Amino acid sequence: MTTTYRLPIVAPARLLADYRTVRARTEELCAPLEPDDMVVQTMPDVSPTKWHLAHVTWFFETMVLMPHAPGYRPFDARFGTLFNSYYQALGQPFPRGRRGALTRPTVEQVLAYRQHVDAAIADLLTQLDGGDHGDGAEIAKLLTVGLHHEQQHQELLLMDVLNVLASNPLRPAYDVEPPPPPPAGTVSWRAFDGGDAEIGHAGAGFCYDNEQPRHAVRLTPFALASRLVTNGEWLEFVADGGYRRSELWLADGWERVQHEGLTAPLYWEQHDGDWFHTTLHGFHPVHPDERVCHVSFYEAEAFARWRECRLPTEFEWEHAAASGQLEQVDDEVWQWTRSSYAPYPGYRPFQGALAEYNGKFMVNQQVLRGGCFATPPDHARRTYRNFYHPHQRWMFAGLRLARDPN
Repeated sequence: MTTTYRLPIVAPARLLADYRTVRARTEELCAPLEPDDMVVQTMPDVSPTKWHLAHVTWFFETMVLMPHAPGYRPFDARFGTLFNSYYQALGQPFPRGRRGALTRPTVEQVLAYRQHVDAAIADLLTQLDGGDHGDGAEIAKLLTVGLHHEQQHQELLLMDVLNVLASNPLRPAYDVEPPPPPPAGTVSWRAFDGGDAEIGHAGAGFCYDNEQPRHAVRLTPFALASRLVTNGEWLEFVADGGYRRSELWLADGWERVQHEGLTAPLYWEQHDGDWFHTTLHGFHPVHPDERVCHVSFYEAEAFARWRECRLPTEFEWEHAAASGQLEQVDDEVWQWTRSSYAPYPGYRPFQGALAEYNGKFMVNQQVLRGGCFATPPDHARRTYRNFYHPHQRWMFAGLRLARDPN
């Protein structure tokens, strides 16, 4: 049985207020950066800040204004190719790994592009509010997706900024040093009975197409750790030879360890026997009570085996999160699960140009659940399905352990 994907309808005045809030937040995130910081691409997975600013603007121009605002004139027609990410139905995107080669347009021109599109969106929503536009429901749907898309890129922007700054031997900081984290405390286990559980989004709020339809899954009894794995626990794994013991690793993960010479999470460095790492707040000693971050699925899986535990499935995670018994659910780091990214039974993708948003990525990736400190609070929800390739580490990703009954 399939389910038609639906989005909540939001009044034009509310949409415009939300639009302005989200767009302003993106530019606020850029305030600590110099223009020189915003044009660098340190690896193919990383996009320059300038590109993020332009791409989310391209989304509104291409998906909303071009088809639905009569008389709209693009800021620069050439931007349609430069800032398309992966929408093949909308033309040939500029190669992802070469985004750092785009010295033009300048940061200043990209900010002017944003202003141009923002003014046109405001005009369009004013027409909708006055009842002067016939396809208001479709425009509202596209704008709602666009705002959540921009919130995704707010998180991506910070991930990419960290990679850029961490690649600089001067070790520049994005922001001021945070206070030390509170003591992690002793981990406890939350036990859950087996049985049927309802998984997936329900209700009137926003969700992506990959969170639907809501459906029943059968769970066997399991337990989840009350909190996330910490740096201190990861240091024990490192000291016990965790990166040298092949028996702990999946075969593909062990090949990565050997090929890349992995010895610790991304951004960790050892100096005179002590471990340091680079965060958005600069270069500082690894704090044992802080949750571990920037580990791949392979590393998370190996750590879980070392602890004689396992990673939870995404269904176990969602069921447990709904109970309210877990700490650090969505405001610290994304949490790897043992679930492959696949469609739910009866999955229906977005229609039209948005059909490429999620569905075509449902292979060779693992699901992460929760959220992280960089996830906008009104963007996180327990049914959110994030996904990355198992070797990737530059995301704000950590883990929570699971185990079966003794």
